[in-house]
Amino acid sequence: MNIIEIKNLSKVYDEKTIPVYALNGVDLAFKQGEFTCIVGPSGSGKTTMLNMLGGLDTPSGGRIMIDGTDITGLKSRQLIDFRLRNIGFVFQSFNLIPVLTARENIEFIMQLQGVNREQRDKRTLELLQSVGLGEKINTRPGKLSGGQQQRVAVARALASKPKFILADEPTANLDSKSAENLLEIMEKLNREENITFIFSTHDSRVVAKARRVVTLEDGKIVSDISKNQGTGIQ
Repeated sequence: MNIIEIKNLSKVYDEKTIPVYALNGVDLAFKQGEFTCIVGPSGSGKTTMLNMLGGLDTPSGGRIMIDGTDITGLKSRQLIDFRLRNIGFVFQSFNLIPVLTARENIEFIMQLQGVNREQRDKRTLELLQSVGLGEKINTRPGKLSGGQQQRVAVARALASKPKFILADEPTANLDSKSAENLLEIMEKLNREENITFIFSTHDSRVVAKARRVVTLEDGKIVSDISKNQGTGIQ
């Protein structure tokens, strides 16, 4: 069963002058448990697509169905609530709140959801342990390496128990070792807990780990390859 269905999705800029299509009539679907990369040259529409899937940007046309809900039809407050309860985000710039500890950054999402203190404490510790940072629970971002900050960001993305996680260039600001460690953690979470990850990336290491690779050019899908079908990546 598909958890995400995109139908004829478009994003057009400068519509009153010369239209520029960031996305142009895209049809795409994702199933639970996928580990998928969206790739393509700069300006191909990768980040635009992730922003649309996450409800961070508004389409010019088309529909996005997430677990049966058409998010393109939601009002602003409804969309914020839906995003909070269904979608996790990992950004290349980490986006942690600098004055909060690792624990507090993760708990913040659950506080917004109304989760009680005991449950927040338990889940926060479990999440930090799952990303190998149990001993950093009371450490602020400024005292963490880039790789450690991104692992906290992954734990934060998981805190709300989302239906899927969107990761926009998650390894872009990491050194090689930190990037490999992060990818191993996300791959493990995907494999063992069936968590769905959708990446936008230029990083060949991320592509190598993916089981499906969707390539965009000029706002259109030019290939959609699943490795587990034996087609390989070109």
